[in-house]
Amino acid sequence: MMRWLLLILALLATHATAETETVVLGLSQDRVRITPNFDGSEILIFGAVKRETPIPTGDPLQVVVTIAGPDRPITIFRKARVAGIWVNARSAELPAAPTFYAVATSASWDNVMSAAADKAHNVSVDLAIRAMGMARGDVASQSFTDAAIRLQQNSGLYKLLEGAVTIEDQTLFRASVNMPANLTEGAYRTRIFLTRGGEVVDLYETEITVGKVGLERWLFNLSRDNAFYYGLLSLLIATIAGWGASTIFRLLRNG
Repeated sequence: MMRWLLLILALLATHATAETETVVLGLSQDRVRITPNFDGSEILIFGAVKRETPIPTGDPLQVVVTIAGPDRPITIFRKARVAGIWVNARSAELPAAPTFYAVATSASWDNVMSAAADKAHNVSVDLAIRAMGMARGDVASQSFTDAAIRLQQNSGLYKLLEGAVTIEDQTLFRASVNMPANLTEGAYRTRIFLTRGGEVVDLYETEITVGKVGLERWLFNLSRDNAFYYGLLSLLIATIAGWGASTIFRLLRNG
């Protein structure tokens, strides 16, 4: 009986500790505008830790930030040598995978997130991607999944940024995440984890909206809603550009 009482008290103490530290978050921008000259964006995430009690002793506070882009299918091809020529022999489609996924941490990965916490929240790149409903089971589908992750990592679309989060006095934190130029439009799910000893003590979620604006948005909508007129406009622009280049070369040659 005493053993069960001690166990219940320990669980209550752990729960109380978790509730005493919560995230108060800010973003440098909650909307990324894609313009014709857009070459990427830097998102600054900053915040504070709200406490009802003094800073707990023991394991230091750690912060983990994840940003996940809209889900899209990814097709992976496996090459094989046929008659001395390398060709795409097999392919597999991952039904859903984030177009962008970044994990920023305040320390090395092993010091900020335990394996159990990672499995519970799907934080790491591998678990986050596999949690999107991709094919699992046999060796072939597993290998295609691994190839998709490697491909996105090599393109800078999936990344782990260890030490990219700065914490001051276990209360204030900030992180800077660079987002590439080839962003997909949509809502980018952002999560901020507070952890101690690898265990999550609080989780805050928000969204960053990415979308085209101005001329870029108008042309995009025209291509979707009025393909015929978009084709005519493209032809007109190409004709004007060709005529202008020809005129310039003729003037330079005659001058």
